[in-house]
Amino acid sequence: MFEGLQDKFDKAFKVLKGQGQITEVNVAETLKEVRRALLDADVNFKTAKDFSNRIKEKALGQEVLTSVKPGQLLVKITHAELTELMGGQETEIDFQGNPGVILMSGLQGSGKTTFSGKLANYLKTKKGKNPLLVACDVYRPAAIDQLHVVGESIGVEVFSDRETKNPVEIAQKAIAHAKSNGFNVVIVDTAGRLAVDEQMMTEIAEVKQAINPSETLFVVDAMTGQDAVNTAKSFNERLNFDGVVLTKLDGDTRGGAALSIKAVVNKPIKFVGTGEKMDALDVFYPKRMADRILGMGDVVSLVERAQEQYDEEAAKKLQNKIQKNQFDFEDFLDQLNQIKKMGNVKDLLGMIPGMGKALKNVEIEDDAFKHIEAIIHSMTPEERKNPSVIDGNRRKRIAAGSGTNVTEVNKLMKQFDETRKMMRMMTNKSRMANVANGLKGMRKMK
Repeated sequence: MFEGLQDKFDKAFKVLKGQGQITEVNVAETLKEVRRALLDADVNFKTAKDFSNRIKEKALGQEVLTSVKPGQLLVKITHAELTELMGGQETEIDFQGNPGVILMSGLQGSGKTTFSGKLANYLKTKKGKNPLLVACDVYRPAAIDQLHVVGESIGVEVFSDRETKNPVEIAQKAIAHAKSNGFNVVIVDTAGRLAVDEQMMTEIAEVKQAINPSETLFVVDAMTGQDAVNTAKSFNERLNFDGVVLTKLDGDTRGGAALSIKAVVNKPIKFVGTGEKMDALDVFYPKRMADRILGMGDVVSLVERAQEQYDEEAAKKLQNKIQKNQFDFEDFLDQLNQIKKMGNVKDLLGMIPGMGKALKNVEIEDDAFKHIEAIIHSMTPEERKNPSVIDGNRRKRIAAGSGTNVTEVNKLMKQFDETRKMMRMMTNKSRMANVANGLKGMRKMK
């Protein structure tokens, strides 16, 4: 995500390395590179120019402390301006109402239907809502079937009427159905076109007027760059939508849409899609995105994803097993599954400060753990619970059964032993620290 933009910003700030102070000359050279980086990322020209001018104005107006290098100061200013450019603060979605109605808009292929499912899943699992999905795309072949498949995968009901070709009528029937059956949020998936046209705009404007949604969201493919911004402008002029959703942000995106859409339409980015799975949806945090663009990682999001998978009771049991040196391959497999649930592996690693640059040219597949899982699944239950019984002959059998070789099995066994030792060492250190803190507390009481 944004690797190219990150590299160009890094190059821009290198201009100030070794400089004793910020001057009009060296800051101009740096900002020339910053502006070029933004334009290469397909950011609107006026937005890029205004952004660079604001940084220059703030940079030249500040004294550089002896403890802070000019490059560091410019990074700080740029970070603040990037955050502001993308909206400043995260913006909550409005799903209030009886029921709350959320209307989707956007071009065909932008990911509206998939996002509708992700949003329903988000509201159901994280907000405790009972959502109803509504199929109002009566033109695209199999659009209704697609939404039904999505709804079934997340356990959310889908309302559709294959006999009716009027989206307004379908949406109104769906809201009446929601009121009668206890659904408190209605998500209306509408039709899109390959390009903005008058018929589509008129139709969705009529749907909006008829159902008076509490929230209208514009869904756009982040990989389309400046085209996404232009399309957003056209939709906003007719719909006056409430927020933007950027899909496919995990793809080969240059970042232009994320960086300039707020400045152009003055509407916040509310969500970003980061994959095909139904839980691959994140609230958009401008500050965290600025962190990632400038190579600072995103530890907060990483911790939040980990907490979502955290089971306190299971963690206590695991800790006890580690302390007793009983951590086995079943536990190892469970931990891998927890990591996989957190999302794309390369995306997760990119949240660690400094790792984005290190992983620039490294290809990490989504199924990076596949060969490890194959090896573990080729073990017998006894071997998984008691790895010490795995001798040379067993390793040959496991290699043959997993489609790997003995070298890979040996490598996994070694990694497993090292992981077990490290986890036990960390657990023991934590226990010793708790004991030490307890003794300190007793001394203070005396």
